[in-house]
Amino acid sequence: MTERQRRKPGETREKLMGAALALVGKGRHFASLGIREVTRQAGVVPTSFYRHFRNMDDLGLQLVDELGLVLRRMMREARANVLQSDKLIEESVGIFVAHAQSNRSFFLFMAQGLAGESRAVQEGIRSEMRFFASELANDLRRLRLMDHLTDADLELTCDLVVRTVAFSLTDLLSVSPDDDYQVGQIRKRTTRFLQMIFVGASHWQSDGA
Repeated sequence: MTERQRRKPGETREKLMGAALALVGKGRHFASLGIREVTRQAGVVPTSFYRHFRNMDDLGLQLVDELGLVLRRMMREARANVLQSDKLIEESVGIFVAHAQSNRSFFLFMAQGLAGESRAVQEGIRSEMRFFASELANDLRRLRLMDHLTDADLELTCDLVVRTVAFSLTDLLSVSPDDDYQVGQIRKRTTRFLQMIFVGASHWQSDGA
C-alpha cells in the first residue's frame, strides 16, 4: 500500500494547516508564506495543496475557522468558571492568557492577520471578534450587569473590551511564555484596562435609556 493510500481522509489538509501554523510559530508571517514552503513543511507534494485549498487565502480562512473554535472553547470555559460577577474580569483575563499560551501559534496568526495583507483573512478574524463581542454582550445581559445601557451602547462597550484584549495580545506574544513575571504584568495590566472600561460604562448615561 502506498503512502497516499494509507493516508486518512482529511489528513493532508490537517498537515497543511498544521504546517502553516508551525511556520507562523517559528516567526514567519502568514502573509509571506508560499505554497511550496507550506507543502515542504507538511511533507507533501505541492500539487496536493490544490486538492484542499484554492490558494493561501483559502487556507488562511480555514485557519480562521479553527481559531473560532479555540475562541468558543475559551468562552465556554469562562462561563463555567466565572460564577461571581466581582471575579468576572480577573478570571476571564486569566483564562484568555492561558489559552493564548497553550494555542500560541493560533493567536500569533490572529495578531498577524488583523494587520496582514490578506483582506479575506483580516475580515474573517474581525468577524470572529464581532461574534465574541456579541456573545460577551449576551453574557452581560444574562448576568444583569449593565441593565442601564441601551443595546447599542452595550455592544460598543463589548467591542471596546474585545479590541483592548486583542491589543494586549500583541504584548503577550512579544514575551517568552516562560517569563512568568512579564506574563503576570501583562495579565494585571489587561485586567486593569478592562476594569477601567467597565467603571466608565457603569457611569455612562445612554441616550434615551
